[in-house]
Amino acid sequence: MPLSYRTAGESHGPALIALVEGLPAGVELDVEFIDGELRRRQGGYGRGGRQRIESDRATFLSGVRRGKTIGSPIAIEIKNADSRIDDLERTPPVHRPRPGHADLAGSLKWLTTDCRETLERASARETAARVAAGAVARVFLRALGIEVFGFVRSTLDVRTEVAPAAATWKALREARDASEVYCPDAAASAAMVDRIHRTKAEKDTAGGLVEAHVFGCPPGLGSCMRWEDRLDARLAGAVMGVQAFKSVEIGLGRECAARPGSQVHDPIAFDPAARQERHLGFARTSNNAGGLEGGMTNGMPVVVVAAMKPIATLGKGMPSVDLVTKADVGSQYERSDVSAIAAASVVVENVVGFEIARAALDKFAGDTMLETTAALERYLDMARRLPLAERGQ
Repeated sequence: MPLSYRTAGESHGPALIALVEGLPAGVELDVEFIDGELRRRQGGYGRGGRQRIESDRATFLSGVRRGKTIGSPIAIEIKNADSRIDDLERTPPVHRPRPGHADLAGSLKWLTTDCRETLERASARETAARVAAGAVARVFLRALGIEVFGFVRSTLDVRTEVAPAAATWKALREARDASEVYCPDAAASAAMVDRIHRTKAEKDTAGGLVEAHVFGCPPGLGSCMRWEDRLDARLAGAVMGVQAFKSVEIGLGRECAARPGSQVHDPIAFDPAARQERHLGFARTSNNAGGLEGGMTNGMPVVVVAAMKPIATLGKGMPSVDLVTKADVGSQYERSDVSAIAAASVVVENVVGFEIARAALDKFAGDTMLETTAALERYLDMARRLPLAERGQ
């Protein structure tokens, strides 16, 4: 069964649920890491009051025995402390849609004047379930020697130029975890905090850019045989499926359109001394492709860059229309964040991890971790022995 996940639950319902299917038996779940990712999703400068109410933890309802996966579907529950979906006093109908939110489109789709019917599911609260699923997949990836590192690249007009690499990303992770905005650059972090603070004073909201880098990917994940199997397309779809994201780029992204080919494509060299590395000795002097060529990993780190728009709930509101009376009004205010870019970087880090895990299992399928790791090592051994391997030697 291909690796997949689904989520269920509303923002103010009893709980969120993630159902993960297709993970092999024998994955030792690092619950501390999974809960840590859920805590990181709740953090970051600019978050609203909801995060002081919730204390997200993953409860495994199925698919796990004595701390290990057993091959059956994994059901994960994240309880909502702020559960009030049926309390009309605390969650009254919303008739004034917010520009930039799903409010209006959803109300028209489901033929209702109460935007709450849509916003309860459209809310970014749902991403807690996606983080849980992604964190489980990343525990599997770590057993294969693959790691994912995400961070905030920019907030509005404040940007860092840090360049993660295989030799430096762990130090950058420590710096990121010490930052209020999940940016591994102390000077840029301070400037981002100040920028968000000023935005809050203006009763406005702030978005930005986040990045996810994947280290240790062997070549050959994904495929060029069918468009739906191209890993870059799958990564882009997964990230664009996260609330409030409006663009996704791989590597150099749209900058490729402004350069000639000689300044875009990554030169290839071979270093026999590095043949035991995951890239099998095929070195690049640049990584403009973001680790993906033809929809497949090429041995370089996978780099995904995504743009999050500002939160749609503004303290000062925006022009809107009352769905009942059709009169011009200001948009509804729901308790919200000023900036969720830090939290969004955690979500992107984990959905990227899930897609990488899915691609890894497509290539190195096995009912157990023993079979999967053996398949990976066998593949790398054969790739290192080219051209002998293709002649059966």
